[in-house]
Amino acid sequence: MASIEKLPMLAEGYERMTADLKALRDERPLIVDAIEEARAHGDLSENAEYHAAKERQGQVEAMVADLEDKITRAQIIDPATLTSDKIIFGATITLLDEDEKPVKYQIVGPYEADAKIGRISYNSPLGKALIGRKVEEEVEVTVPSGDKFYLVQKIEFI
Repeated sequence: MASIEKLPMLAEGYERMTADLKALRDERPLIVDAIEEARAHGDLSENAEYHAAKERQGQVEAMVADLEDKITRAQIIDPATLTSDKIIFGATITLLDEDEKPVKYQIVGPYEADAKIGRISYNSPLGKALIGRKVEEEVEVTVPSGDKFYLVQKIEFI
């Protein structure tokens, strides 16, 4: 039997995911009502409201299944309880870029990644390049905009 792959995430990401799941579950009865109302209009073959409601129902069911799968595999990690001299999931890293400017990132799960606020996924190109590195190590990563070079300046667990 295949083992279930755990999905590491922060508590904040888990809470957001469960809230999204609840919102989708709450939408289900509304979609059923919309389908019933559209059915009442008669011929289903040319009924745009009916087809739109059925399509939305399919989308919601797929998203619910996906979120339920992720939630059952969730492994909630509190970075404050971690210690390591290497970059691991949950670490907040300060890097120096090619211009010696500090850049700060936190390694998170794919669902909670948002580069605009400094959260990168452990399976992104930069995340993969950083995992396992130590302070003072140089990191080279190929991203869509080209090759980037960084120096690991600090590793924190906050």
